[in-house]
Amino acid sequence: MAEGGGEKPLRKIAEAFKDLAITVNSQDSDLDVASFSHACSLVSPLFGCLGIAFKFAERDYVAKVKDLSETSDSILTLQALIDQDIQNNTVRKQGSHTRNLLRVKRGLDMVKVLFEQIIATEGDSLKDAATNAYAQVFAPYHGWAIRKAVGAGMYALPTRPQLMGKLNEDEDSACVQMQHYITSSEAVIGYIDKLFLSQELGIDW
Repeated sequence: MAEGGGEKPLRKIAEAFKDLAITVNSQDSDLDVASFSHACSLVSPLFGCLGIAFKFAERDYVAKVKDLSETSDSILTLQALIDQDIQNNTVRKQGSHTRNLLRVKRGLDMVKVLFEQIIATEGDSLKDAATNAYAQVFAPYHGWAIRKAVGAGMYALPTRPQLMGKLNEDEDSACVQMQHYITSSEAVIGYIDKLFLSQELGIDW
């Protein structure tokens, strides 16, 4: 996906989320939907790089990021997006912007945990890292059939060197960019969690 053209998707992701983190760490700044959805769109290729095990996540994530991106034309901030759904009593409705935001946030969290696992482990296999990330973030919200399909797909994951090749990074440079994303995305994910919790919406649905 990133091979051949010299693209550096990890660096683009790290830079975009660094900018988002600067915004959310500023006391008087709300995160705008356009910047957030653009940064999230840069993450989409990562799911494709992981192969069939995360195909469901790629489809779901891409569709929901697209919804947020289109919404940015009419709704400026994530706070305003949630407020509008609360006002319309559509927060938990299938396909609502707020519901989609929660699903996108979960995708970002899965990538964060995956990167943490990759940095913390050695060897060429990504199976343990990906399995742990899936179990921690997605599995609690999936039924038996999806969990079984994902488990089977874990045997078709790329090797660690293959993933680095797809991302056009070597081991050292990839881990640096992954750590940048981990740090920045933690601030962004925490900001979104606060938006939900401040409205007593919860984040486990």
